[in-house]
Amino acid sequence: MIGIFIGIIAWAIVRYGLTSFYTVNQNERAVKTRFGRAVRIPNASTLDDPVSESLKDYERDRYDYPQLEVIQPGGPYFKLPWEKIHKVNIATVTRNMAYDPEDPMANQGGSILEAVTKDQLDTGLTGQIRFRISERNLYAYIFGVKNPEAHVMGYFVSILRERIANFEAPNAGAGLLQSGNEEDGAGEAGISLDDQEIAGGISINDLRKNLRDINDHMDRECVSSAARYGIELEASLITGIDPPQEVESALAAINTAHNQVSADISLAKAQADQKIVESKRAVEIETLRAQAEVEPLRQLADQFRQLKDQSPQALKAYTRNIRLGLLKKADHVYLESND
Repeated sequence: MIGIFIGIIAWAIVRYGLTSFYTVNQNERAVKTRFGRAVRIPNASTLDDPVSESLKDYERDRYDYPQLEVIQPGGPYFKLPWEKIHKVNIATVTRNMAYDPEDPMANQGGSILEAVTKDQLDTGLTGQIRFRISERNLYAYIFGVKNPEAHVMGYFVSILRERIANFEAPNAGAGLLQSGNEEDGAGEAGISLDDQEIAGGISINDLRKNLRDINDHMDRECVSSAARYGIELEASLITGIDPPQEVESALAAINTAHNQVSADISLAKAQADQKIVESKRAVEIETLRAQAEVEPLRQLADQFRQLKDQSPQALKAYTRNIRLGLLKKADHVYLESND
């Protein structure tokens, strides 16, 4: 009987004593459950935390999770037999954006993500995303969502496809041309940047030229993933946007024509600007020439005015001497008759 009792005590010590101690690594965080219920911070939810600031008003009730007591790295820690420890790795993870956690063979084996542009062109997207588990919302990751990684990948892909389908390149050139016209007078020539868009409007070209804007848009739109699923998207990097092979040659021909049209328009604008500058210079030259012809007459008028102010007789004598000099040079002189 005593042996049985000692055996029970030894089993309890091994079962609940030695296994009740645990540690948490540096790249891990842990939460504790008692009888299956997570240990929470009293009267605190994720809506009180900055992690939920990016949520819209209609989303706040849906993604209202309790805040848990997070066990930081260290140890050894002790847990009671009815308590359970849940550890998560918060290290940053990099995934191909075409990766599907629920079906690894989807999207051509997780290598290319398909999307449709605004002009109904199927494209293949390549790139990576980086994310990590948010320790400020471990409840959503461990208990709130069945497969958090699948949710966040689907969330990212849906936003990306919506952006690709509705993307329009910003038309910043019109403002630049308008300001340039005001400075150099090009507006008088009637040159408009609209002519440069004759061959434009090709969505895949716009997408390729604005990859950085698309990546920045994805970072802004996915900032609420930590409050939704407990996974924080750190960065997205779209590296390639490729059309199907059957339209690659046609697209290259369109781009060539577009470049030719752009070159012709730029040349025409340069010629018009040159003519405007030449016209300005001609006006300036004629203005200076007219001023040069008028200036001696103004000086002569000033001299007459000074002579008149000093003595009317002096003005008469001056004009008489000038008249005699002219008569001396003249071959014929016509006098007015009093008859």
